[in-house]
Amino acid sequence: MNKIIITVVGKDTVGIIAKVCTYLADSGVNILDISQTIVSGYFNMMMIASMEGISKDFNTVADDLEKLGKDIGVVIKCQREEIFDSMHRI
Repeated sequence: MNKIIITVVGKDTVGIIAKVCTYLADSGVNILDISQTIVSGYFNMMMIASMEGISKDFNTVADDLEKLGKDIGVVIKCQREEIFDSMHRI
């Protein structure tokens, strides 16, 4: 499966989850797992998603999410699962 890891971090504001999830849904990206917390007014979300069967490539999705993050005042990073796993292996 073609999985990606998406992280969203920044000052909490209304609509962060909605805007990120709308982009993913419109792009055909399937959210497999999601976790989000707010600590002292700071928003943090991590998602595992599948890009299987979508027409956009990884770089397009990653760039689009980075631009979306700038538009809504958060930092959005997107990594391929295999890269994320390699970076965080003990």
